[in-house]
Amino acid sequence: MGKFFYFLQRVLNKIQSFVNTLACKSQITTIGDVKFGSDARIINMQKDTSKIKVAGNSFISGELSVFKRGGEISIGEYCFVGEGTRIWSAKKIFIGDRVLISHNVGIHDSNDHPIDAVKRHEHFKHILKVGHPEEISIIEKDIFIEDDVWIGFASIILKGIRIGKGAIIAAGSVVTKDVPPYAIVAGNPARIIKYLKEENDELA
Repeated sequence: MGKFFYFLQRVLNKIQSFVNTLACKSQITTIGDVKFGSDARIINMQKDTSKIKVAGNSFISGELSVFKRGGEISIGEYCFVGEGTRIWSAKKIFIGDRVLISHNVGIHDSNDHPIDAVKRHEHFKHILKVGHPEEISIIEKDIFIEDDVWIGFASIILKGIRIGKGAIIAAGSVVTKDVPPYAIVAGNPARIIKYLKEENDELA
């Protein structure tokens, strides 16, 4: 009996994964074969599939979201977005090829809410009553994550950041400034610990 329920659970998981994949793909533009985990979630408030693009051989197990007022997400080839990770865009988030983003990472290209307390409260009430507004004044800045970057679990990438090619963001880091190519950064706020050998090889 135990084997039967184990088999049944596997079948149900595969069905759930298949249905979730169809739901995710219906909201984005995929370029090549893209796989989605059972926990993957796509929130495309603009209902425009061109606003979220994912290239071939990538695996998405986190959440990709573009706001109603704007936002664009582009993910390159052979990328991984881990479970519990949230990539939220109000302007533009560009992720290159072969980027590994671990679980529970936050990547946000805006403040998400107004800084002024009164306006923030009005924004919150608007979301509760009628959903996200099409227009709102908040700070938004593009994020660029170049090829071969590795972002460790529970890290936070804030608006306006560029992470250079081959850089490594240590687990739990809060990135508030640009990261040079092939740098390893860690901490809150993240600081450079060392550079990888590849930087010298590429510049030679």
